[in-house]
Formats: sequence, structure tokens, C-alpha cells
Amino acid sequence: MAGTVKVFLFGTLRYPDLLNLVAGEELLQTPAQLPGWRVSGVKGHLFPILVPDPDGAAEGVTITPSKGALARLVHYEDAFGYVPAEVTTLIDGVAETALIFGADHQPFTPEGDWSLDHWIAEAGLRTLIFASEVMSYIGRFSGEALQFRRPLIEGRAESRVRAASMPPPLLGWDQRGDKVNVTAQVSDHAGYFLAETINLTHPRFDGTQSDEITREVFVAADAAIVLPYDPQRDRILLVEQFRMGPWRRGATYPWMLEPVAGRIDPGESPEDCMRREAKEEAGITLRELIEIGAGYPTPGNSSEHFHIACGLCDLPDGAEGLHGAAEEHEDIRTHILSYDAAMDLLSRGEANNIPLVLALVWLSRERSRLRASG
Repeated sequence: MAGTVKVFLFGTLRYPDLLNLVAGEELLQTPAQLPGWRVSGVKGHLFPILVPDPDGAAEGVTITPSKGALARLVHYEDAFGYVPAEVTTLIDGVAETALIFGADHQPFTPEGDWSLDHWIAEAGLRTLIFASEVMSYIGRFSGEALQFRRPLIEGRAESRVRAASMPPPLLGWDQRGDKVNVTAQVSDHAGYFLAETINLTHPRFDGTQSDEITREVFVAADAAIVLPYDPQRDRILLVEQFRMGPWRRGATYPWMLEPVAGRIDPGESPEDCMRREAKEEAGITLRELIEIGAGYPTPGNSSEHFHIACGLCDLPDGAEGLHGAAEEHEDIRTHILSYDAAMDLLSRGEANNIPLVLALVWLSRERSRLRASG
């Protein structure tokens, strides 16, 4: 049943696929204007904002959602901290009252025009994936809880987009993942990380479909990992910090030596993440990144995917120190080691996390070339 409350949309929810997913029903979009405002792009972001324009009128649409669809829209906008407010729109020149979702304070810098078609091409798919997870939490999480989880949900959505862009294998089976039939899927835990229990069947190598099986999976956003290396001084940098995994396993010494690493932020490339984390965790600037590899560290039970590189940089005397992002409660100590000292970590088993082992083995193969090229 159609409602009576109109909602004015000027941005991403004008994308019909997104609007229908969020609303849970197909909604007619009627062209409308919002006098005294204009739609602007945002510096450093893909979404738009409204900026005051006394002589202008923001182009958009109005929708008339049912009561249930309006509740779903409120839930979705809660993830961004947006609340509804009444505005006066123009529909065919006739003034109409409508709701608009926004924030009291927009900490963004307007920049240029905004195009819905460009946004769909750049961010439409990952936003649909993001919205699907957000809407699965309706009735489960408050707006504040959604806002805490939003960057994590966005990160998982971007990881799915990256995964879908991988080329087909040359040796392994080129059977597609969409041939897996999911019969039930439950989100057991949705905090910083996501844990799911899934019932499914999948194609078998003999051409049949498997019996229904139940699997639990840990769902995480992609991570970027970089081993800083100074080819002139033949030195590497490692970070040391307390790690929950070894501690929970029962390790007597749960502080680990690792390459620089971090979760890839929404809208960030793996390479940009490596450079950012090198600054945050080690206070260094990477001048060049050389890909080591990318892959799944624990494919049997986790979606986690690592992007690993060697970062060429300067590591002079005195570059060690204490670092970390205070807002993330990071407590990080950096170590600068000679190449031989780093190889000794491998020999005595103190290099005890796989990204570090992989990066050091790669460096042992590529070191001569890197040193020769400076």
C-alpha cells in the first residue's frame, strides 16, 4: 500500500536498483526540485551533498514509500547518521512538503558537479553489496551501532568487488562461484568482523552437485601488507605489537614481528593503504612499491585476502621508534635490521607469521636485483 509521506532524493538513492533494494519495493520516482540549494560533488569522495544556492534549485526526485518502505529508508540512512527533516519541494512548479535525509553538520568540501551515471559506474556495484548487508541488520542494530560498522561493511563490499574482478585460472577449475547454491545463511556475529554459518551445495569434480553441507566462515575486508626495504643500506624495517591471535592460541610471547600492515579503507587502493600504514605504523615514506603477491592466507574458513608488496625506502640510523594510531589503540615499536639479521629470523623460527616469511623469502630471491637498481 502506498504511503502519503513524500521523500526528496538528490543523490545515490536515485539509482533505481539501490532504491528498490533499500525500500524493499519498487518506487516511482517523480522529478522534483529543492529551491535554494544545488547538488555538488565532494572533494575526495564519490557521493554528493547539498550546498546553499539562493538563486538555484537542486534537481532530484520525490518518492512516496509505504510505511514499511519508509522504515527501511530510515534504517539505511541511520548507517550514515542522517535524520529526516521537512523541506518544501517543487513538483511541476507546485510546492509540496517532503522529507529529506541529511546531517546537521556536513564536514565535507564541495567540489565540482556530481553525476549519478558516473557514480553508478564507479561505485554502484559495491554500494549494492554494502546496502544488502546493511539491510540485513534491520531490527538488529541501532543507528549508532550501524555507524560503527559502516566502514567495515564498506570494506567487505569492496573486497567482494575485487574478488569478482579476478581473472580465470589457467590450471585450476574455472567453475564459477555462482554455481554454489546457498540454502541458508545466518550472521552469527557482526561486530568489527563478521562470522557466518552457511548451508550450501556446490559442484563436484565428477559433474554432480554435492550434498548440503554446513560451513562457518570468517568474513573480513582485504588487508595490505608491505615489507619496507632500503636497498642502499641493505636494511629492512619490521613492526612489533601485541597480537590477539597468538595470545588467544596460548602463545607465551604474543608480541609479533611483522611487516607493516593494515585493513584497506573504503575507497582506498591496496597501494594507498600500504603508503598510509607505513606513515602511521613506522613514520616512513615509501618511494616505490613492488608487488610480491596476493592471496588467501586461510581459505578454508576465512574470506580474508592479503595484498603483499615490498616498499623501497630510506632507513637511516635512528629511524626506529614508537608509533601507531592513538584512536585505534595501537602500540607499535619499529625495528631496523640488516638483511642478514632478517634472514636469521627465518633460520631460528622467530619469523613466525606467514606474510613475513613470504616477504623475506621473496626478498632473498630479488635482493641482488633491487640492490643493483638502487
